[in-house]
Amino acid sequence: MAPKTGKNLASSDIDQSLVKALAHPLRQRVFTMLSERVASPSELATELGEPLGNVAYHVQVLNGLGCLELVSTTPVRGAVEHHYRAVKRPFFDDAQWARLPQGLRNSISGGVLADIWEDVRDALTAGTFARRDDAHLSRMNLVLDEQGWVELSDLLNDLLEQAHALQAEAAARLASTKEPIPVTTKLALMHYESAPGAEAP
Repeated sequence: MAPKTGKNLASSDIDQSLVKALAHPLRQRVFTMLSERVASPSELATELGEPLGNVAYHVQVLNGLGCLELVSTTPVRGAVEHHYRAVKRPFFDDAQWARLPQGLRNSISGGVLADIWEDVRDALTAGTFARRDDAHLSRMNLVLDEQGWVELSDLLNDLLEQAHALQAEAAARLASTKEPIPVTTKLALMHYESAPGAEAP
């Protein structure tokens, strides 16, 4: 999940259901996971290491906000397990992001970063982070003017849109292949203003 995407807007109106959906850290993680796949509260609770009651509550909140849809039900030991997927994307575009309170921006960003660090840790532990010769890891210190900041932000937004297009093209190829070999990856884009006193290049 990224907190924002897209550089051009027809409207800067904020979807209040998204604001409420992303206002709680656990609900944010549940929403992100269900935007990537179908799962039940029980499956999510196991993966997150959280009590089932807490996860089920946040799933119901998301469902009530119109962010989820029920995909299927499965009988499990005398009960019925409900499987959901997201019908909204947990993203804000630039103009919507600009209208969010700073505290909410910090909270959402913190949740996204926590997921990124967990993904990186898991990949390092599994030995997959640097397994491929063409994996990418870079860090740069830049000094930009306002025009440079805007142009770089636009480039990153374009890259994110292209990544979504590449995923759609890959899905079509995988669906048409008798023996698909999917490569599951993580892409994290960051561009932010440095803390005061940070080193300059």
